[in-house]
Amino acid sequence: MRTASRRRWATAVATLALMAALPAGMRAHSGAQSYLYLDITPDRLGGRVEMPFGDLRKVFPLPLNEADEAGSLQELRSHQSEIGQYVREHVSIGVDDAAWDYDITRVDVLKAEGGYAVVRFQARVPGNEVPRTLDVRFDPFFDEIPQRDALLLIGNDWQGGVIDNGERVFVRFDPDTRKRRIELGRPSQWRNFVASIWIGVDHIRTGPDHILFVLALLLPSVLVFVGSWRPVSTFSRSLWRILAIVTMFTLAHSITFLMAGVQLLPLPPSWLVESVIAASIAATALHNLRPIAVNREASIAFLFGLFHGMGFARLVGGLDVSPATRLVSLLGRNVGIEMGQAVVVLLTFPALFVLRRTIWYRPASVLASVVLSAISCGWLIERLFSLDLNVARVVQPFIKMPRALVIVLAGMAIAAMIHRFEHRAGRLLPTVDA
Repeated sequence: MRTASRRRWATAVATLALMAALPAGMRAHSGAQSYLYLDITPDRLGGRVEMPFGDLRKVFPLPLNEADEAGSLQELRSHQSEIGQYVREHVSIGVDDAAWDYDITRVDVLKAEGGYAVVRFQARVPGNEVPRTLDVRFDPFFDEIPQRDALLLIGNDWQGGVIDNGERVFVRFDPDTRKRRIELGRPSQWRNFVASIWIGVDHIRTGPDHILFVLALLLPSVLVFVGSWRPVSTFSRSLWRILAIVTMFTLAHSITFLMAGVQLLPLPPSWLVESVIAASIAATALHNLRPIAVNREASIAFLFGLFHGMGFARLVGGLDVSPATRLVSLLGRNVGIEMGQAVVVLLTFPALFVLRRTIWYRPASVLASVVLSAISCGWLIERLFSLDLNVARVVQPFIKMPRALVIVLAGMAIAAMIHRFEHRAGRLLPTVDA
């Protein structure tokens, strides 16, 4: 029994470690390099070129200033034709020395080190089939500015298992190596599936509203309401309650997430969905204070889970891929969401179960529910009235790895010590069968 328990805990900790190891953001731009990002589907190739303001100021007489984003954007767009022509002269993509034509679709500004101009393009791929071997030349500012280099990154290659990559460099170009042949490898929906799993995990890892909703659902899972909240008798009964809650939440958000992902369900406006998600945390937390639906936490989880699924659907809002690739990615992301959610449950539930029979559990649950209600009301105000109350900045440090893991482990240790102390003092509360 102890060996099996240790294995479960080892699996949980390993999964959490993987969550913590996921890249959290964009690779830091140096301010002295240009970047070429490619977005690849079976029949399309597009992307963007990111060029530092400092280099552009030396080549073009443009008053670009990172502090004046609006003014810099206006300058770039008023000179889009000249900048687009420069990109065409220094970026070529094709096969066997035959470069493809491409259209400059948009110019934007990136607030990175010193500021960057972002030039988006779409290639005209012959035959509407993107080969897996490409010849790429990329040499902006190599002739005008000494000691310049540039980096190529595959931003998206769904069938190659690369999704939303902003930091893993594929190849480097310098004045001595201006052209390279790149091999994308064989397409594989399995790579797409695996990469999509980690996107789902990362969404839970970095999504405080979904994590707080799960925590609000967990608080009463070790209790049963019989005139008042009372501790559940056995581990198996507590486990059954939490499995019912989590299963209904999973079923609900999977339904709306997958339906929205395959475009069978029109999504309400984003502000409305996000507002309902914030309200769901408050409603669930208030239920912990005074039950809205007595011993029907699974029903609450299902109802609000439908809206959380619509929130997850934002993950696939920009998918411009084939139906098969989209479906594989949807399934992978949904699996990742379940993995992240399962880790939250596995790491939180044991401490709640151990603490449930002590006189401290109910006050702690009330305090946690009040805090969750306050946070969710702040989010609700932000989302309804387009305000910034800095609620996320207050919450984010507590769910950021590895600090979150330290908090969880400390909570487990404190719960175990309190239970031991109360047990020795003979003050453990009587239980009730769920």
